[in-house]
Amino acid sequence: MTHLVTGAAGFIGFHLVKALLAKGDEVVGIDSINDYYDTTLKIDRLSQLGIGSDAETWSLPIRSSRHAGLKFIRMRLEDAGSLAALVAGGPFDRVINLAAQAGVRYSIENPRAYVDANLVGFLNVLEACRSAKTPHLVYASSSSIYGMNESRPFRVGDHTDHPISLYAATKKANELMAHAYSALYDLPTTGLRFFTVYGPWGRPDMAYFKFAKAILSGGTIDVYNNGDMLRDFTYIDDIVDGIIKATARIPAGDPSWNPANPDPGSSRAPYRVYNIGNNNPVALGRFIALLEKSLGRPALKNFLPMQAGDVHATEADVSALERDFGWRPTTSIEEGLKRFADWFLSREARPTGKQ
Repeated sequence: MTHLVTGAAGFIGFHLVKALLAKGDEVVGIDSINDYYDTTLKIDRLSQLGIGSDAETWSLPIRSSRHAGLKFIRMRLEDAGSLAALVAGGPFDRVINLAAQAGVRYSIENPRAYVDANLVGFLNVLEACRSAKTPHLVYASSSSIYGMNESRPFRVGDHTDHPISLYAATKKANELMAHAYSALYDLPTTGLRFFTVYGPWGRPDMAYFKFAKAILSGGTIDVYNNGDMLRDFTYIDDIVDGIIKATARIPAGDPSWNPANPDPGSSRAPYRVYNIGNNNPVALGRFIALLEKSLGRPALKNFLPMQAGDVHATEADVSALERDFGWRPTTSIEEGLKRFADWFLSREARPTGKQ
């Protein structure tokens, strides 16, 4: 099949593109290469895919030097005309939207960036797919939409009407926008609520990446809520496997859906939402201890109160994804952190300017 993957230079997008190419599919990847975090990491990910770093030509389609089935274009989702022309000219069997302005804490200080990328950008994706009659749109949502909900594990059927960050609110809005397009235009959409994704080539704004960097440099790590937090850390390979399984099946409307007792995860429209997490939350203290062990060094800890926009615990009920696709996470936190630490140590040890 032929896929359009947005956010292809991002953490999840990079790994997904590799997996799709490995199974013989063709991919067109787009990314804005914005500077939310160090663009060197994004460029290095693209280099691993055989995409050169000549910024002057990135606005034109670049063929991979390593994969005949891959092309890359530097593009912003906010560029509605270019995006619509690309999707119309595909044709694409699937559009997988992973591009977004990420980060809960960053959204508190930079709210307009989230409106532009996550609302306007996603609307442009929906419009492009509607016009091109794309067979299936899969898009990234987030566990953060559960907000003030303290009922664990988080179930897709839980109410998600009380987000506590603008980032979470935009992800909730994406699900509502997708449903509207599924209902109005019969556009099949599948939303995936990711739970704390980690692994090699991860995002440097994530806590585990910051922890690793500080531990190796002898710096201090900030431990919020005095370490009293639980997170459903989910390894990148499990996330990618779930995306591919969900992408393969085009959702259909559920004729048994009951409007008097509506299930938020399905609809009479061709619309589905799933949790995709490890279903095994880990205490932050244990997570740090395992990271220390994997890196071979202790951490200096600075204990702080809870930050605005954070939640105490996340835990995914993944029974719907297991029921519909036979998906279960297989990577333990011990193995996942060991793989991340090995990659991180090798990257830190590389000569400057080398891959």
